[in-house]
Amino acid sequence: MKAAVLHAPNQPLTIEDIALEKPRSREVLLRTAFAGLCHSDLHFIEGLYQHPTPCVLGHESSAVVEAVGEDVSYVKPGDPVITCLSVFCGTCPQCLTGHPNLCENTDIKMLPGVSRRLSWKGGERMHQFMNLSSFAEAMLVHENAIVKIDADIPLDRAALVGCGVMTGVGAVFNAAKVEPGSSVAVIGCGGVGLSAVNGAALAGAERIIAIDTVPSKLELARELGATDTVNASNADPVKAVREMTKGGVHYSFEALGTKSTAEQAFQMLRAGGTATIIGMVPFGVKIELHGFDFLRDRKLQGTSMGGNRFRVDMPRLLSLWRQGRLKLDHLISGRLKLAEINEGFAALKSGAPVRQLIDFGV
Repeated sequence: MKAAVLHAPNQPLTIEDIALEKPRSREVLLRTAFAGLCHSDLHFIEGLYQHPTPCVLGHESSAVVEAVGEDVSYVKPGDPVITCLSVFCGTCPQCLTGHPNLCENTDIKMLPGVSRRLSWKGGERMHQFMNLSSFAEAMLVHENAIVKIDADIPLDRAALVGCGVMTGVGAVFNAAKVEPGSSVAVIGCGGVGLSAVNGAALAGAERIIAIDTVPSKLELARELGATDTVNASNADPVKAVREMTKGGVHYSFEALGTKSTAEQAFQMLRAGGTATIIGMVPFGVKIELHGFDFLRDRKLQGTSMGGNRFRVDMPRLLSLWRQGRLKLDHLISGRLKLAEINEGFAALKSGAPVRQLIDFGV
C-alpha cells in the first residue's frame, strides 16, 4: 500500500510502498477514506516534538473496516468508522474513573517505537504514529481506537470529528465546562479553535470573541457562533478583550500552541476565570505568568483531546451536525491526493487553510 513517510524532521514526506501485518487478536484492518492535515502532525514534521523515524504520520481520519482479528466483536467488515488517538483499555484506573483519553495501559495505548504493525523494504521496521498512522491507504489498529458510525454519515465530515472537532468542542464541554450566559475568548481560528467557537455557542455562551490574524478565518468564526472578533495583527488581543468585556472573560481557549498566546489566554481572564490550553506548546517551552494573578481564583489548565470519551462523544457530535447545530461543512478548506501532502502542509504552515483532507477515494 502507499503511505506518506517521514524519514527525519524538516524533510519532505515521501510516498512509499509499505506493508501491514495481518490483524491479530482485537486488531482491525481499515481502508482509509479521509485523513485530515493537523498542526499536531506538522509539529512532528518540524521537529518540535520527537518521534522515532521512519514513521507514517496522521491521526485524524475516517475509514471502512476491511478485516478483523480474533476476539473482535465491536465491528465487522464494511462498517464505517472514525479513528481516534485516544485508544483505551477500559480497565485501568483512568478508564474506570471516566478518563479513557488518559488510558495508562501501554499494552493498548502503545508508546512511540513499540508497535510492530508496519514494515517496508523487505521487513525493515516502520514506526506507527499515535497507534494509527492514517497518511496511508490502510491502517491496522486496536479495536478500541475506533468508533462505529451510521452508514449515512459522509466520511469526509466524519474524519473532522476524529481530532479537531472533538478536541475543540470537547475542551468547551468536558474540560472547561462552559456555563450558559458566560463570556468566552478563543485564540486561533483553525479547525480546533473554530470548533471551540462552535462549542461555546452550543454551550450557551452569551459572548464569544474569536481572535486570529487571518480575516477570512474571523469571518468564518462569526458563521460558527462568534459574537465578536479581534484581528491580532493590528490589535493587542489582551487589551481588546479586557476592554470589550469590561474586565476579562470567564473562559479562554488557546488553540495555537505558542508561548505568547498561552500567556495571553491567562491574561485576558476576569477574576474566577479559567484558561484552557488546547494547542501543543513545543516541548521544552515554558509559560511565564505573574503569581499575583492567581490570587483572584484565575485558573490555567490543559486538555488532552478535549477530555473525550470518544465512543460516546463523537456520535453525539454527529447527531448535532445532523440537527444543523454543529457546523462541519464550513471547516473543509480543500481535498488533496496523497501525493500532494507536502503542498498541503506548506499551505497549512501559511495559516490560510482551516482543514485540508487527504481523499483516498473510498
